Amino acid sequence: MALGKIRGDRCAVLVAALCLAACGGGGGSSSQTSPPPPGLTQTRVSAATPFTSGCNGAAQTGQLYVNGPVEPQLAPNPANPQNLIGVWQQDRWSNGGAQGLMTSVSLDGGNTWSKPAAQPFSTCAGGNSANGGGYQRASDPWVTFSPDGVAYQSALAFDGDVLQPGSSGAVLVSRSADGGQTWSTPLALIQDGATAFNDKESITADSNNSSYVYAVWDRLTTGNTGPTYFTRSTDGGKTWQPAQAIYDPGVNNQTIGNQVVTLPGGGLVLVFTEIDQASNGTLTSHFSALRSGDQGSTWMLPPVVIAESLGVGAHDDKTGAPIRDGTGLPAVAAGANGQLALTWSDARFSNGNYDGIALSLSGDGGATWSAPVEINGDPSVQAFTPSVRIAADGTIGITYFDFRSDNSNPQNLLTDYWLTTSQNGSRWSERQLSGPFDLTGAPQDSGYFLGDYQALAATAADFVPLFAQVDAADGIPASIYAASLPLSAPTTAAMVRARALATPVAVSHDFAARVSDAIRHSLRDQEPPRRTRAVRQRR
Repeated sequence: MALGKIRGDRCAVLVAALCLAACGGGGGSSSQTSPPPPGLTQTRVSAATPFTSGCNGAAQTGQLYVNGPVEPQLAPNPANPQNLIGVWQQDRWSNGGAQGLMTSVSLDGGNTWSKPAAQPFSTCAGGNSANGGGYQRASDPWVTFSPDGVAYQSALAFDGDVLQPGSSGAVLVSRSADGGQTWSTPLALIQDGATAFNDKESITADSNNSSYVYAVWDRLTTGNTGPTYFTRSTDGGKTWQPAQAIYDPGVNNQTIGNQVVTLPGGGLVLVFTEIDQASNGTLTSHFSALRSGDQGSTWMLPPVVIAESLGVGAHDDKTGAPIRDGTGLPAVAAGANGQLALTWSDARFSNGNYDGIALSLSGDGGATWSAPVEINGDPSVQAFTPSVRIAADGTIGITYFDFRSDNSNPQNLLTDYWLTTSQNGSRWSERQLSGPFDLTGAPQDSGYFLGDYQALAATAADFVPLFAQVDAADGIPASIYAASLPLSAPTTAAMVRARALATPVAVSHDFAARVSDAIRHSLRDQEPPRRTRAVRQRR
């Protein structure tokens, strides 16, 4: 059955548990964001841009989306649960990166936020050769807290248009000892010229030992290799060890989406996507995990293969317009009970027609993983860009976008944002966080773009999402919002059971081709990829 037919008939054919309050959507155009769902307070965290035209210090190409904040990340302070730090890209370019990165701090659990402040990872944000941030663009913000309350944020910074070869770049990190109010001068973990490009970095403070902080990313070279690079600090971020490759998937292959989580009893698990290229140019990918029992001094090889990545990418099925949604990138979380949760967008549950939200769990430190199940509330529509966290009581929370409120009007693309929670991974309860809003007003970068990631934090009593949405009524491309949802908050949604496949997925030739095309699109490379070029364009 075609996707458009499923959408049109879904209220008649889905059980009531899956046809939630947002089912339908009407037939008219939506020119502005709907008010928050009943009982939920949204707080706008972003503000008008502080950056001026031409602040990069050199001529730029591409379209600039002024007041276009995207791709937030968020971290709670374990030493003070009321303290959270949010970071995001401010003023996105259509061909990679942003004018700069912004930071905002909450001291009341996410109810109110400080005025956003620019961090000097780029020239627009006050970076220069003296303070380490003299780059024309910045991207991929990430933030983390140590148990002692020291915070770290990382960024990719680079010069020039990333669609062109030869740009130089660096992975930068900054440290805050006062809950995010002030930050140290950026420190370069690696710097490269035209022969290599670093991408999709993340930073993780060890949850057991405040002396240890870990940073990881993929590094593309002119030798067509794309290994995982890793470095760590053993003195609370004052110094960092030289970055080095810890896993190399081979020539013409690469990793991406590298993220480290720490286990409550000690040990590290590094989850990533491996993209492999066949001799005919076809791309496949899968999720893997590396484990370390000595705080990153050594890693157990070979990696544990978790699951195939079978995302086909989101799009507007009324117009064919693509969406850049982070297809193929994993989101991972570790719980206080040692459980690991991995989520991603995957089309195996629709036989390759469109993506749902997949989940795999590990209860043994990443050595083995459960078969993927689908957990989004309405399986008849596309769902994408999941984030995951595990609360202190073991509740799993996952946020994602979907199109269940969309209608037949080709002038809009009505989008909702959801939080679904579960105690056991098999029964889920959803709450609507935002929407419907019209995604066609979003910044463009290989499609409508709100970020390859969105953010979710878990405190002792709350899930706090931090997410981008379109604010067409304000005449701006997007805003960053926060919402606080107590774990005890009632929900009117019926429980939804996770959906498992009765037999392992059979990937047809057409399905495999759609997956390969989605990988290629996510790398913004429409030709048979040269890996250095392809991932440089992922920015």
